[in-house]
Amino acid sequence: MSHRGPKPPPGFSYLQPTLTALSNELRTMVNRSHEGLRKSESNWPIIQITNQRSRYVYDMYYLHKKIDRKTYDYCIRQKIADAALIAKWKKGGYEMLCSNYVITPSNYKFGGVSICRVPKSERREKGEIQDPNTGCTGCASGDVVNGNIFGNKYGQRLAGIQIAREERRKKKEDEDEDADMPELED
Repeated sequence: MSHRGPKPPPGFSYLQPTLTALSNELRTMVNRSHEGLRKSESNWPIIQITNQRSRYVYDMYYLHKKIDRKTYDYCIRQKIADAALIAKWKKGGYEMLCSNYVITPSNYKFGGVSICRVPKSERREKGEIQDPNTGCTGCASGDVVNGNIFGNKYGQRLAGIQIAREERRKKKEDEDEDADMPELED
């Protein structure tokens, strides 16, 4: 993952492997064939990967506190994470917002918002409904199960997955270390 501008802060190396993988995935999605897809459907993976990248940085800073302010600010300045979307996530009712596009009234008929912002309990049609622009299945507060608003791999909370893996690895290392130590007899 190459970045223009200033050298990344030391804490960025913690995020870099995941961000590089997401950048490679994004590049693949941009270059893939869009045959057989509606124009808006061909953009879904791009919007979803961008959301996932921003959520990853947001969670690592605000939720898990694994990166410092310098690293977070670097990600914002380099546009690795979407500052406007993160600003919305900090506000009540927008914690799981998929995109700023879905809450902009001028983007929808009659000055409304996307169907994905309507709580599932208040929708006339029951069942799975996707926003035609983002592929979101529902980002209204209280609707989201396990934080996956897209219902695919791009809706996963990568920061939580990474932290859980690190904790499992550390626990296994501690157990292995305890097993290697000889027991002292009294």
